[in-house]
Amino acid sequence: MNSVKNIFSIKDFENLSGIKAHTIRIWEKRYNILEPMRTDTNIRCYDMKNLQKLLNIVVLHNYGYKISKIALLSPEEIPLKVKEIISEKSAKIHAIKSFKLAMMNFDHTMFFNTYNDLLKDKTFREVFNDVFIPLMEELGYLWQTDTISPAHEHFITYLIKQKLLSLTEQIQSRAATKTDRVYVLYLPLNEIHELGLMYLNYEFLENGYHTIYLGESVPLESLVDIKNYFDKITFVSYLTVEPTVENLPAYIQKIEDDLLKDTNHEFMLLGRLTFEINKSKISEKIKIYNSITDCLTTL
Repeated sequence: MNSVKNIFSIKDFENLSGIKAHTIRIWEKRYNILEPMRTDTNIRCYDMKNLQKLLNIVVLHNYGYKISKIALLSPEEIPLKVKEIISEKSAKIHAIKSFKLAMMNFDHTMFFNTYNDLLKDKTFREVFNDVFIPLMEELGYLWQTDTISPAHEHFITYLIKQKLLSLTEQIQSRAATKTDRVYVLYLPLNEIHELGLMYLNYEFLENGYHTIYLGESVPLESLVDIKNYFDKITFVSYLTVEPTVENLPAYIQKIEDDLLKDTNHEFMLLGRLTFEINKSKISEKIKIYNSITDCLTTL
């Protein structure tokens, strides 16, 4: 696991804030809004305090405050101004900013406070779709650009999973009210990105269905054992990194041959790798969805 980052380059700031490095340099030079440190080779670098200040400045700037006016505010006034402008329109951006800061500081208290504030006006469904999904998409980019470490991603993902697991457990105590199908949810072998699948499981349960959640890294052969237990199964899987693009056609063919042929079962596939699937060459029993939202419209 990479070492935890608490000193940032200006490129890191660009990735975290969405503001171009060139613009950050201008703000810094013209208005002294940040206090960079310098490496031995005179390269700018920034600490966590500067990151928090920049993210707050971006919120104010996005909602009409001129940089020249922001520069006149004291360090204590900037976060107070941010709190003043928070509204339904800006709650999403503010929450994502707060969750990112919680992640960078490994601060679970900030995470829970932000989450609880959102629940005052939103349902969990709205929080997940409006905030958590965009947050995780952004974190994927930050990880790819080496702006955050795997430790940061695991920290924030685990906290979101905690909330999902708690809500899912409450629903599972209720008997299923819809019996036309059973949902079996799993991730392929060596696939471990299960947050989206966990949320789908929660939604299926909330809508009254019986679900069987198998979790991450499940060999396709294991599903053969379960296919004879129920008359109509909808298998659901989320393909992010596995199977590889080269092995994807063979994997889809195996699904058709081993799980769908001569049955009433069907398959729902989501995730980044589904864009690599040739839809014209797959069985009508396999449905491809571009997003969780699209998938849930079938309920």
